[in-house]
Amino acid sequence: MPAIPRALVRRRLIVGIASSAALAALPKSLLAALLPTPRQSLGPFYPDTPPLDRDNDLVQIAGREELAKGEITDLSGRVVDQDGQPVAGALVEIWQCDANGRYLHSRDTRAVPRDPNFQGYGRYTTGADGRYRFRTIKPVPYPGRAPHIHFAVSAPGREPLVTQMYVRGAPENTRDWLLNGVPDPAAREALIVAFQPAPGNPLAQLKAELEIVLP
Repeated sequence: MPAIPRALVRRRLIVGIASSAALAALPKSLLAALLPTPRQSLGPFYPDTPPLDRDNDLVQIAGREELAKGEITDLSGRVVDQDGQPVAGALVEIWQCDANGRYLHSRDTRAVPRDPNFQGYGRYTTGADGRYRFRTIKPVPYPGRAPHIHFAVSAPGREPLVTQMYVRGAPENTRDWLLNGVPDPAAREALIVAFQPAPGNPLAQLKAELEIVLP
């Protein structure tokens, strides 16, 4: 291989140094901007009459000893901005169907029983670290949809975000019109979460984590 002329090497080095200097001068938000979490439909079954118990434990309703049916999951994550900084004071709401596929909604009148021990809806306000946490169940398929959990996030001074979380490996994902309607593959992938065993956790069988990036 012929030797590269020293002048060309020097020119490439100068260009490289100049490029690095230009990158260093850019605002941090431009260098490390995270991809915003895609917006998804609110859906028809946001609770029209929210339960009296609206805490972050959806598998045990206040005053009841029996737990909800399904695979109990420790669901957690952070709410951050596009610089990766935690968003404090964000209200995170989740809702989903029970293990039988019924929502806590007056218009869900399908002929399947509703689990009376599943809260169906919960809320949590993030602290200074931006973290949220729920105890719920691994979502199950709903007619025409892949298993999913609805999220709504409201933070001071920001536009509310509504989105949905999906289960990695669920065969219904390939046919779900709403999930596959997200045009950016990376953004679509960010909505799909692994549900893994939670050894040593006496309160849950599984764990899952979703980071929510507010624009």
